Amino acid sequence: MTHAVLDPDLKIFVAGHRGMVGSAIVRKLTECGHRNILVRSRTEVDLLDASAVRTFFETKRPDIVVLAAAKVGGILANSTYPADFIYQNLMIEANVIHEAWKAGIERLLFLGSSCIYPRNAEQPIREEALLSGYLEPTNKAYAVAKISGIVLCESYNLQYGCRYRCVMPTNLYGPNDNYDLMHSHVLPAMIRKFHLGRLALEGNWKAIERDEATFGAIPDDVRSGLKAEGGANILLWGTGSPRREFLYVDDLADACLFVLGIPDDVWDEQITSQAVTHVNIGAGEDVSIRELAEMVRDVVGFEGDIVWDSGKPDGMPRKWLDVSRMNRLGWRPKIDLKRGIEMTYRQYLTTAGYR
Repeated sequence: MTHAVLDPDLKIFVAGHRGMVGSAIVRKLTECGHRNILVRSRTEVDLLDASAVRTFFETKRPDIVVLAAAKVGGILANSTYPADFIYQNLMIEANVIHEAWKAGIERLLFLGSSCIYPRNAEQPIREEALLSGYLEPTNKAYAVAKISGIVLCESYNLQYGCRYRCVMPTNLYGPNDNYDLMHSHVLPAMIRKFHLGRLALEGNWKAIERDEATFGAIPDDVRSGLKAEGGANILLWGTGSPRREFLYVDDLADACLFVLGIPDDVWDEQITSQAVTHVNIGAGEDVSIRELAEMVRDVVGFEGDIVWDSGKPDGMPRKWLDVSRMNRLGWRPKIDLKRGIEMTYRQYLTTAGYR
């Protein structure tokens, strides 16, 4: 199935352009020849401030808004700062979606998260599973905020005839990811931990200091493993048994432009007629966290031991999205997990000044 290519003269505002997802979308738009990409830093337009968002939309009048701005983090960050996660994400979504409508912007793309689905949802998770059960407690606040964004878009579509669309990506990774071990997701955390372990085994403590200056403090439990007797070991949370699906962020960016280019009649037939207003974006397959650890270990070249801390939470037992709707619409990812990890590690080394 082929879809219309977005007019390169359309004025597109990418909210959150400095993040991993937003920057990937800007790269993809640029690659596709778009000439009117609007970006603003938080100091220029604070999305938590409704009046600032209103003024920006009224003066710049974008044709399309891509809402990729969000406060994100892994299990530790979500468990430690639940109030920050729910408040900031709710406010960003409410301000951007409402002010877009007030400014007459009919097209908006909202990026959610696969954590919107119930903890014990049937696998693979279909879009209809939304609001069908209890959420995973470790990221409930973030999930509720993202669910609210979907319902906001649905409500403005129903009441005001907007054409707001929502995509729910699986776990993402790639360029511009967050490697701060207090806030990162599982895959970037593994990349950094295994890299630090490799440096420790080589006795390259100056490089470890440089890494810490670039990516943030090394927690005490990780540091103690680097200095363990008999060689460095890497501490990973949980049992390693949960299964997760991972998508390279440039594939997500490609999917976002694909979704924006779907004609309204096709979108309505394939999505809204199915009693959902969002579509899953994923790789179509998952791996266990232990399998992921071995893949990352091989790519990085760490030869020490892995220690699993089963006293730490695992999160959802499995999170594997049903992506049959996107497949029927004609989209599939291009970058497999092993290649994506290799590309991400190379980018990590470049950022840290190793290459």
